Amino acid sequence: MPQRKFEVSLVYFVVCALLLIGLVPLLLTGYFLSERSAGELRAVENRYQIQLVQEKGRQIEMFGRRHTDLVKGLANSFGLANDPKVFGMPQTDRQLSNTLRENPDVLALYVQPSSGEPLSLYRPGSIAKTEIDGIAENVLRLNGSESLYISDPQIAGAAKEPVITISSSVSNEAGRIATVVAIISMRNIARSVVGAEQTTEKDLWESGRPIVFVVDQTGRALFHPDTHLVQREQVLSDLRIVSEWQESNRQIQSGLVPFTGEYDGTKHEMIGAYSTVIIGDKLNLGVITMQDEAQALASVGEMRMQTWLISLLFALAAMVLGSVAARWLTSPILRLSAAAQKIAGGDLSARVETKNITEIGQLGVSFNTMSDKLEEHIASLARAANENRELFVGTVKALAAAIDGKDKYTRGHSERVARISVAIGKQLALPEDELETLRISALLHDVGKIAIDDNILKKPAALTTEEFEIMKTHPVRGYKIMSQIPAMKDFLPGMYMHHEMVNGQGYPQGLTDEQIPLQAKIVSVADTFDAMTIDRPYSKGMLLPEALERIGSFVGTRYDKRVVDALVRGCNAGEIGRGVVQFLNNQSNQQKEAGSVDPPANAAGDFASAITYEQRDLAS
Repeated sequence: MPQRKFEVSLVYFVVCALLLIGLVPLLLTGYFLSERSAGELRAVENRYQIQLVQEKGRQIEMFGRRHTDLVKGLANSFGLANDPKVFGMPQTDRQLSNTLRENPDVLALYVQPSSGEPLSLYRPGSIAKTEIDGIAENVLRLNGSESLYISDPQIAGAAKEPVITISSSVSNEAGRIATVVAIISMRNIARSVVGAEQTTEKDLWESGRPIVFVVDQTGRALFHPDTHLVQREQVLSDLRIVSEWQESNRQIQSGLVPFTGEYDGTKHEMIGAYSTVIIGDKLNLGVITMQDEAQALASVGEMRMQTWLISLLFALAAMVLGSVAARWLTSPILRLSAAAQKIAGGDLSARVETKNITEIGQLGVSFNTMSDKLEEHIASLARAANENRELFVGTVKALAAAIDGKDKYTRGHSERVARISVAIGKQLALPEDELETLRISALLHDVGKIAIDDNILKKPAALTTEEFEIMKTHPVRGYKIMSQIPAMKDFLPGMYMHHEMVNGQGYPQGLTDEQIPLQAKIVSVADTFDAMTIDRPYSKGMLLPEALERIGSFVGTRYDKRVVDALVRGCNAGEIGRGVVQFLNNQSNQQKEAGSVDPPANAAGDFASAITYEQRDLAS
């Protein structure tokens, strides 16, 4: 057989060709342009951030230099006076007052003469006198012999704002005669550096906007858009950019740091820069800016999105055009394929019409001819299968009739048990296929009796114990016979286990309730019901009510309640008991109406004598 060649649908070929010609170049161009734009934008963003932090750093340095010069100027003016009494003169108070008025960032001025009481002026409402004294005393203690001292920033004042303290010694020829201390508010410079708009750290991270802040050498936040971080003196050293600045601020003036930041459990790819601010000789501050990289490069993302959208439109157009063209070319083949699928799904009436292309039209005619022949063949097979099924059922009935025919009193027993079993199965809402399986199983339930001696089967009197033990082997014998036939697998439970009891006292295996298949439970009840209601050589069959009452008394010990209830419903519906039982019941009712209360001789009978030998175990 020649090897089948690889085939490609014309639809896919046309569509793929259009996509390759029109879409791939566009995608490649868009990709390379976006990558190049991303690189250029990243470089621009890096330069911008460096320039930004350097500019902010110069603002802070100018701020520090201006106020340092202010304090040194005051100290020099006092030194030029060369008179310790100048600190108690009214002109000094006026000079200090003018200095406070002209410099809104100065919260307080404090002058400590070498001898005498200190002089302090401050802005009421901005800072308390006791706080001024505490800050000044701490600075004087740390100043030592230095002529100029700038303290680390701290939170002070009524507004809880960052301040720095600058002190300068006042000297003359005799040595130091006083120290001038100025407490400088950094609120205005903080607004200039980080912006006047206040927000929360959470909003800054979620929005992806640039974040500008200032930290001291310990990593503590001095300026930040979220003032709560400043007031709490939050340490931000957990940010990689802050920790890198702390390590390198004395060696590197400015630097770029791409890093991964994490906030509230979410990681962000960041780009950032820092710049070192030097105020005086010892105070170093870090100006830091950072921004989410995705937001910083958002324009590149938009460009890529536009490229993808344009590419998608081209792809859709190519797919539509390719599909229309290919469908027009292949529509006859598609109709032929659809008809073949219907036939494969079981619809043998499907036919195909192909008129537009001659070659495919000829193929369609051949296909329709094949479909006609196939439909005829399937119909023939269906008839043969039905005949085989009827033959099988007929064979089973014949086998059951042959077994029942050994004894004229059991003639028709298997057929009746089958009808009763099916009626019970219907009351239990079993599907049709299970009802058919149940019927065959009931027909064959006594097939094992074919291996029982006729002397025992046809014995007109009650069986002895030994004979009954032999009779009890018929389920096993039937199972051994039928289990050799694979097609009989589904029918075995009814013929093998119909003498099992739900309390485990049955035979041949002694199974309990859940171990007994429903098929076997139904056949067991049907078998007993037929045995109880059919005349025997030694007894008359029971009436319908008596039989149902007697069977009901063994619910939970011998029979399943669901099956017995289904039997009762079937009898009430008239589906069970139309034979001898119905006749006897009607006869009893007629006698009662005629005034006679005596039933036919032994009509009810004794239960032990009304059952067949295969149900003898119920009487014990």
